Amino acid sequence: MSDFPTFPPDFVFGAATAAFQIEGAAREDGRGPSIWDTFARRPGAVAGGDTGDVACDHYHRYREDIALLRELGVRSYRFSVSWPRVQPTGSGPANAAGLDFYRRLVDGLLEAGIEPAVTLYHWDLPQALEDRGGWRDRDTAHRFADYARLVAGALADRVPRWITLNEPWCSAFLGHANGHHAPGSREGTPALAAAHHLLVGHGLSVPVLREAGAREVGITLNLDHVTPATGAPQDAAAALRAETQRNLMWTEPLLKARYADGEDDTWEDLIRHQSFRRSGDLDIVAAPLDFLGINYYTPSVVRAAPYRDADPLTRTADDNRFEGVGVPEARHTAMGWPVVPHTLRDLLVGLRERYGDALPPVHITENGCAEDDVPTPGGAVHDTARVTYLDGHLRAVADAIADGVDVRGYYVWSLLDNFEWAYGYSKRFGLVYVDYATQRRIPKDSYHWYRDLITEQRGRRAAGTCGTAR
Repeated sequence: MSDFPTFPPDFVFGAATAAFQIEGAAREDGRGPSIWDTFARRPGAVAGGDTGDVACDHYHRYREDIALLRELGVRSYRFSVSWPRVQPTGSGPANAAGLDFYRRLVDGLLEAGIEPAVTLYHWDLPQALEDRGGWRDRDTAHRFADYARLVAGALADRVPRWITLNEPWCSAFLGHANGHHAPGSREGTPALAAAHHLLVGHGLSVPVLREAGAREVGITLNLDHVTPATGAPQDAAAALRAETQRNLMWTEPLLKARYADGEDDTWEDLIRHQSFRRSGDLDIVAAPLDFLGINYYTPSVVRAAPYRDADPLTRTADDNRFEGVGVPEARHTAMGWPVVPHTLRDLLVGLRERYGDALPPVHITENGCAEDDVPTPGGAVHDTARVTYLDGHLRAVADAIADGVDVRGYYVWSLLDNFEWAYGYSKRFGLVYVDYATQRRIPKDSYHWYRDLITEQRGRRAAGTCGTAR
């Protein structure tokens, strides 16, 4: 057998995408505009002036993409539903044509023997809701629960796994603090309000999904493995502020129904303007989870830094007196992110040590890397660096399982090259190369490697040689 890591017999191997990044068909069949449609048209907001209008044309080519998934051999496919495709203005009745697309997609996946895993919110808020305040406004959390009810009512009988939110940190802080993502604003307390209302929206939607028949409900967080650059006390304090912002402000309310201890030092004056928090919110947010999704790409090494923003009330974009210093000795991806696979194991073990039995089963809902992929004249894409990256991180997951962490699945980001948010089409994360001019799909070497790994795991399972992990 090849030297692949070994996983438990019921381990789920999957691949992931997101609606705005691949679907296209931005103005078809009643879809309304999202904040990303608006943001992408702001001069200078997205590299190359790129938009999601066509993307990978998945809306029309989903059958071709299901065939790629079937050939890949994945057990599960994680995709997101476009809120403005289902509810063009973010409220009111469902757009039947929008829901029908996802019905066709789910039916096609099931016919191919692939379990659908639905993410309800992967950043494409209907623009009409943003015009009324967006996630800064508590009402959006209630509109999200209504939207969850519509989607689950149509799909919960056939979709076993549901994710409420993808990376609320990005929605709150990249979107409302430094303005790098939609809606592209630079705010202080309103960014913290958005963070809180995202969590409330999650909590309100959990019982809605369960009532509709969802079997597994979770949320996906992009958690960081944070370490201080030196042993100096100021760097240790900076690392705690970083961990509070990136991790604890999400995991503490979700898993322990409490706010993070380090909030006062992290947010200072901003956290004192917190009228957006209400009595009983923590009980809503901490609705029991069937699993926790974790997206992981790269570690964070930080040191203390002075404030860069002179206004105390807009410092959510200031990274709270810490800054990243990088990992000079590591290889870096095309995103400039250092590759240190063992830190994924360290993160998972650290979560188990911190939360014990309060930590639900874990799915790695995204992991992958951007590389400078170029097809050969013969039409192959030799992405050796991506194969090495995926192999290292899967081994880290196997190590975490061996150390007692209940990790039940792993989804590669991404099935396809796609619209990479503010980077437009300049960064490629896919197992499958997409020629955007022709929409031709070319499976890369990493696609074939991942297919071989899955095939071998299946063979070990049939032979009864799967262990816990190695």
